[in-house]
Amino acid sequence: MGKRCDLALLSLGVILLSNQISQANALLKRCYQCRSRGELGSCKDPFTFNATQAENERGVTAVPCASGWCGKVIEGQGSFREDDYDMATQRMCVQRGPSDSEDRCAYTVYNYKKVYMCFCQGDLCNGAVNLRVSTGFLMIIATLASVLFTVVRFH
Repeated sequence: MGKRCDLALLSLGVILLSNQISQANALLKRCYQCRSRGELGSCKDPFTFNATQAENERGVTAVPCASGWCGKVIEGQGSFREDDYDMATQRMCVQRGPSDSEDRCAYTVYNYKKVYMCFCQGDLCNGAVNLRVSTGFLMIIATLASVLFTVVRFH
């Protein structure tokens, strides 16, 4: 009985800790900030840095973003091929996101140039594709682990 109680308290602790981490991450939103032209630089896709690696990469920073909206702009001559010498990729914090608050990518005009622009809301969302684990998902996993452990223990 004592071990089952310990396991339940441990599971509750994991749930509460994951909730606190999620709330702390919600307070500070950052965006990657960089610019690369053609094959030069580290800003182009595929963008393979995480926040820790970006600190050590010249020209790539993770900056605080008051709006919480990050952007990525790809400019070129319309073909957007990887070998375009005049292609440029820029990642940045934007002052505000789309009016409907939906993440999206689309062709648009930016600084008098036709570009492909993406908007996203979240911490470092304008980097590589990442997995976001929600608090609800962590709670479900902790609960299932607790139930599975209990079932295995009694059989």
